[in-house]
Amino acid sequence: MARRRVLVVEDDRAIRKGIVDALEFEGYAPVQAGSYDDGVELATRADCEIVLLDLVLPGKKGGLDILREVRASRPTLPVIILTARGEEADRVEGLRLGADDYVVKPFSIKELLARIEAVLRRSPERPVDVAKVAFPGGTVFFQRREVRYDDGERCELSEREAELLRYLACNAGRAISREEILSRVWRIESHGLETRTIDMHIARLREKLRDSLDEPALIQTVRGKGYMFAESGERK
Repeated sequence: MARRRVLVVEDDRAIRKGIVDALEFEGYAPVQAGSYDDGVELATRADCEIVLLDLVLPGKKGGLDILREVRASRPTLPVIILTARGEEADRVEGLRLGADDYVVKPFSIKELLARIEAVLRRSPERPVDVAKVAFPGGTVFFQRREVRYDDGERCELSEREAELLRYLACNAGRAISREEILSRVWRIESHGLETRTIDMHIARLREKLRDSLDEPALIQTVRGKGYMFAESGERK
């Protein structure tokens, strides 16, 4: 049976070694990073099933910056943040940015392992990440931010359009509010903010997906709730 891979991003060598040793003893396959650069590279590209993320890292950028990158590129990857006592504001911000749980230092290894097991048990309930989406008349490739039509034509998506479409596709069949879209895609809190930006991006996506503007079948408007990506879209 394949061992589950856990990425540990922690700059304190002693703490990192203790976590890695405990994970190996429990049958996990740990991968480790001690800096922002290594952490963000592994968190966004490495084959791992969960990330243990220290918020305080050497340099100008830290764990919250890594978390933002992870949520933009791998929205379904579980993340547990590691914080010190007195860092409540960072802990709250981490949860707002999409962390699944947190553990406060100093913590016991038993507690950390229990949190990992609990988050991994919940992870099948998370939306499934997608690399491409097939729709009537073509396919969207997210890595290339490209729409390829069956007639041979191609169209590029902007970074924000691709991010928005990917989030909708990951949550296919669920109506997503504008507030959630602003928080998870634009990464800002609405606080009653009125903006037509989301609606304009939806309109452009419908045009590029050749979805009907009058009666859209792929990106549907759910009155009073927001937008929903149709479950019939083939995701891979």
